[in-house]
Amino acid sequence: MPDKKNNLKRASSSSLRNEWIAGIIGYLTTMYIVVVNGSILSEAGITLESGMIATILASFIGTLLMGIFGKLPLIVIPGMGINALFAYSIIEGTGLTFQEGLAVVLIAAIIFLITAFTKLGVLLKKAIPDSLKHAITVGLGLFLILIGLEKSGLVSKGSNTIIAIGDFTSPTVIVSLITLFLAIFLFVKNIPANFLITMVLGTIIAAIGGIIQPGNQSLHVEWSEILFFPAFNAMGEITFWLAVFPLAMILIFENMGLLHGQLSMLNRENQYQRAYQVTAFSTLTCAFLGTSPTVSAAENAAVIASKGRTGKTAVIASFLFLATIVLIPWITMIPNTAISPILIIVGFLMVQNVKQLPLDHLSESLPAFLIVVMIPFTYSIADGMAFGFIAYPIVKMAIGEKNELSPALLVISSLFLLDFVIKMMGI
Repeated sequence: MPDKKNNLKRASSSSLRNEWIAGIIGYLTTMYIVVVNGSILSEAGITLESGMIATILASFIGTLLMGIFGKLPLIVIPGMGINALFAYSIIEGTGLTFQEGLAVVLIAAIIFLITAFTKLGVLLKKAIPDSLKHAITVGLGLFLILIGLEKSGLVSKGSNTIIAIGDFTSPTVIVSLITLFLAIFLFVKNIPANFLITMVLGTIIAAIGGIIQPGNQSLHVEWSEILFFPAFNAMGEITFWLAVFPLAMILIFENMGLLHGQLSMLNRENQYQRAYQVTAFSTLTCAFLGTSPTVSAAENAAVIASKGRTGKTAVIASFLFLATIVLIPWITMIPNTAISPILIIVGFLMVQNVKQLPLDHLSESLPAFLIVVMIPFTYSIADGMAFGFIAYPIVKMAIGEKNELSPALLVISSLFLLDFVIKMMGI
């Protein structure tokens, strides 16, 4: 009997150690989001410090909720691609203020929450063709790559072309190029926490190149820059609602895909509904924290591989995120040259979904192709999606496959078409 008790005690100790290790690894592999998301949010109308704090708090709350209520070792952070949609399409693209953009986030989160607690989620999942879902991911990936190339200075506006190669005599471009190749090396070697290492070494390289800016020695943030109140002034405009639908759809479908894959790795598919509901509630808090919505992190694969199995892993990672606040005066020093390689590599990972597109089926691949190319070419995720969603029913009806069109898809396509008509009329 004593041997059995000792064995159980050792197993429990080993399990707890695994949870700690997995939580630390999960934090290190996702900590880059604090800087990257903060940088993107700063282009949407708030300070870099506020963007970082918003990212930290959203990651802390979302991951803590997943650990306590979901009882799963999954980290929840602001989604890459979704943050680009929020900053560059919803706010810059429509002219909404930051607080009005947060109102879009709130409404989209409520829709997401409704799907999580009703059968509407299943209905939408069946209504939108897989080809369009994968195309959105690929288009978002290309968009992130373009943003990363711009931030690094590797591409710029040409004198006779829309885009041209950057000035390779510029110290910024040289540092960006060196950091990019370093990031690729670390990534393909599968070095743990490779994104974090990229940012650290990239900052050192930038300092050697003389392009780094000194960080703030102390943190100065008002309460008004930490807690936000969404503004609903634009709710009467069609552009507001045309911003809500793409965001809601991406939140629903991206989380569906991520959670299904991660829970399969854990062999815990039976906990999908609870995880989906926790993720949906997490997005709701983002509207008041001042950030784009959260998702279950793609890097959770590393957490699972590190033998994280319970909610303890998520709780440990959540408090590590919260502790990151004390590092903000130093991490504001991290330059775009150290951030851009991460955007490019994450974009590459998303572009790999092109393998899922049915290229041999014209009625599926042509609308999908329009989404893929028009998202980066129009510099608007919503407009890029519109091209594909409008083309899909047209192509299907042209070849006599209108029976494959669901009423929900036709409604969404009609809304995108209405947006184009309004733009043509100059309203």
